[in-house]
Amino acid sequence: MIILASASPRRQELLKLITENFIVIPSDIDEGVPNNIETEKSPEYLAAKKAKHIYENGHRNDVVIGCDTGVFIDGKMLGKPKNKEDAKQMLTELSGRKHKVITGCCICDNSKVNSFSQVTEVEFYELTEKEIESYIATGEPMDKAGSYGIQGKGSLLVKGIVGDYFNVVGLPVARLNKELNG
Repeated sequence: MIILASASPRRQELLKLITENFIVIPSDIDEGVPNNIETEKSPEYLAAKKAKHIYENGHRNDVVIGCDTGVFIDGKMLGKPKNKEDAKQMLTELSGRKHKVITGCCICDNSKVNSFSQVTEVEFYELTEKEIESYIATGEPMDKAGSYGIQGKGSLLVKGIVGDYFNVVGLPVARLNKELNG
């Protein structure tokens, strides 16, 4: 059985492009990252932590997939916003600039652990305060790293991307498929 260790509805939809045969068991872990982990490696670290937690707690005969996505700019990671002000600050910081979206994935299977990071570069248009406030008013930014969802109204903020679109949504499906079937 394949287990997705994520409650993200976006990841669940994307995993269906690879297989319909999976169940969801969200990993309930502390998402703290040790100081010795490089900032841009934190999604891969957390993906491994999530997958291993489910794998080691009753699912050693299954294939467990853990994922974590982060938005990175100026050497720091932007997580999910705490509130509307936090979302506004993040979107203002991303306005008119390029940033990286990094999704870490980990597959635990037959006592093997395979983890990787996928990087996509995203560039935002220069945003007005009104555009930022209108987007925040949709509620869409509140549960997303970097305060935007490229698959929804957040697409209107994006000038362009270099890399895997689905990675920005939260699951690099082509790479994950290759890793699962390789």
